Amino acid sequence: MRFPSREVVEGIRKRYPVGSRVELVSMDDIQAPPIGTKGTVKGVDDIGSIMVSWDNGSSLSIAYGEDSCRRISDER
Repeated sequence: MRFPSREVVEGIRKRYPVGSRVELVSMDDIQAPPIGTKGTVKGVDDIGSIMVSWDNGSSLSIAYGEDSCRRISDER
């Protein structure tokens, strides 16, 4: 797996700031929350994964280049 550049990670951090709300679009993981689950961004790690506290209690991260979500707001 190739890791994203520092610039790409900084771009992800700007697009998904801490506290923003997201909705899951796709995740290839047997323990993934259902598509459409909403959550709050807790941060972006150094490999570009978006760390999310999902409303259903899950805490699986959105893996850069594998999974996807969409930002729905900046409010909790």
